[in-house]
Amino acid sequence: MINAQDIKIGTAIRMDGKLYFCIDFLHVKPGKGNTFMRTKLKDVVNGYVLERRFNIGEKLEDVRVERRPYQFLYKEGEDYIFMNQETYDQVPIPKDQINGVDYLLEGMVAEVVSDASTETILYADLPVKVQMKVTYTEPGIKGDTATNSLKPATVESGATVRVPLFINEGEIIEVDTRDGSYVGRVKA
Repeated sequence: MINAQDIKIGTAIRMDGKLYFCIDFLHVKPGKGNTFMRTKLKDVVNGYVLERRFNIGEKLEDVRVERRPYQFLYKEGEDYIFMNQETYDQVPIPKDQINGVDYLLEGMVAEVVSDASTETILYADLPVKVQMKVTYTEPGIKGDTATNSLKPATVESGATVRVPLFINEGEIIEVDTRDGSYVGRVKA
């Protein structure tokens, strides 16, 4: 059990039989009345975000989570098979539990978050930025760097990313896995 005032970003709590991660919090001390915590909690299973207020001193059931590096090996049906980098155990993780799954390549290392008490895998996070090779895009035109126009480009994982007009096939770009946006071109 933890006190409401101990909630920070990344804290996992169990509430109403569901598991939530704190993604934002604010310690509020109004002019009148008691101090409270205003939080934004993300449901681990379905990704819904809810706002919740807790009074200071309120007891909450905390969940101990472990974050470990797992390497992606291959896809089997709808599951993605990952290997624990420390124990070499292989575990299947469903597609909907992997954040940024569209940018997953064989051999890539992801951070897998699991409930320490039950050893159940909650979700897997890819690195925030990954480097991908552009496998197909319309040819770029020299001098098209002044405008903010974007064109679709297919990267090696098969996902489509909106890139600036000057990006050509075969170039390596950096992609943000959270929203699939183009970050920049990687110089060789």
